[in-house]
Amino acid sequence: MKMVRDMATVEKLKLKPKISKSLKITGIILTLLLCLFLFYTKQIHDLTKLGYSTKASQKILFSFHKEDVMKIGENQTVNAAFESEEFKEEYLEQYRKIQYVNHKRLIPHIHQLLEKGYSINDINIILAHGDDDAVERFAKRDKIQYLEEFYIVPYAKLDNYDRYSAYADATGEDDEFTVLYVNLDLDKEDYVDAVHVSNFSTSMLVSKHRYLDEHFAPNDLAAIDSSLASSDDLQASRYAINAFRQMSDAASQEGYGIVINSAFRSYQDQVDLCNLYLNMYGQNYVDKYVAKPGYSEHQTGLAFDIGSRNTNVFANSKEYPWMLENAHKYGFIQRYPEKYESITGFRQETWHFRYVGVEIATYMYEHKISFEEYWATFIDK
Repeated sequence: MKMVRDMATVEKLKLKPKISKSLKITGIILTLLLCLFLFYTKQIHDLTKLGYSTKASQKILFSFHKEDVMKIGENQTVNAAFESEEFKEEYLEQYRKIQYVNHKRLIPHIHQLLEKGYSINDINIILAHGDDDAVERFAKRDKIQYLEEFYIVPYAKLDNYDRYSAYADATGEDDEFTVLYVNLDLDKEDYVDAVHVSNFSTSMLVSKHRYLDEHFAPNDLAAIDSSLASSDDLQASRYAINAFRQMSDAASQEGYGIVINSAFRSYQDQVDLCNLYLNMYGQNYVDKYVAKPGYSEHQTGLAFDIGSRNTNVFANSKEYPWMLENAHKYGFIQRYPEKYESITGFRQETWHFRYVGVEIATYMYEHKISFEEYWATFIDK
C-alpha cells in the first residue's frame, strides 16, 4: 500500500511541470491576443476619431491604407468609398478630391464618370446638380465637353441639359437666363405638359406651367371676416387672412384703407369665371387675360385681389404705393408686376397680391426679383 501511494505521488509530481508549461503557453497566447486587441482597438480609434465610420475604419486597416488615410484626414467621400463594396484602390486619390454628396450610389457613379473621362472638377459639378437618379441618367449619356456652360448656375439641373442647349441656340440668351427660363418650363407652350402641384405651402408656385387639380383646396381654408372684405362670403388660407389683418391694421393707423375684393376661388369657380369672360369678350380675351381652371393662384387661397376703400381704381389710389412699399413687411408680394410679364406669363395686375411669408417677401423686395426667380433659385429642388 505504501508503494502504491508513493507511485501516485511521483505521478502527481510529474504532471506539475506539464501543467505549468501549458499555463505559461496559454498565458503567453492570451497576452499576445490582448496586445493584438489593444493594438487593433487603438488603430480603429485613431480612424474613428478622425471621422471615419467603424466599417470604413476596419476596411482601411485591413487593406493597409491607414497611413494614407491619416495623411488625407477627415473626408466623407473617402469614408463612403471604404464603406462601399465597390471601392477601387486605384481611385483613392480621386476620392479624396471629390466633394461628398449624400447619394446611395455615390461611389459607383464616381467610377462611371471617371471611366467616361470626366475630370475631378467635372464630377464635382455633376454631383452638385442632381440627385442620385439624375446622376445615374447623366452618367449613361455621352460625355459633355463644356459643363460650365450651364452648370456654373447653382440651380441648373442635369436632366435639363438638352433643353438648355436647344433654348440657348434658338434664342442666343446667356447661361443664367436660359437656366431660369427652362427650369420654369418657359421653353414650353403655355398649359402644355404642365406639372401637377398637389401639396399646399405658402411658397407653392402655380403658373401656366404648374397646375392644381379640381379637388385642390388649401388645408386651412377659413372664412374672411367681413371687416376685412367687400363681401361676407370670401374664404382664404388662415396664413393669408391673419397676415392681411395685421397689414390692414397698420395701413389704417397711417390713414390708408385696404380691402379684399376677391380671395379663394375653387376650380369650378374658375370654370365659371372663364365662361363669363368668354361670353362677354370672346376666346382671345380669355386666352390672353384669364387663367385656365387649375392654373389660377386664387385656388391656393393665398392670393387676394385688393382694393382701396377710398377709390374704385386701385392703381390710382393712395393705398397702391403704400402697398408696394409695405406689403413685404407682412409677407405679401405684388404677384404680377409689368416688368415680369415675360416670366409670370400674366399681364400686370396692380391689385393682385400674394402671401408668401415675410422672409420670402422681404428678400424679393430687397433684391427686386419675381417670385418665379426666387422659387427657381431657392425652392425648386
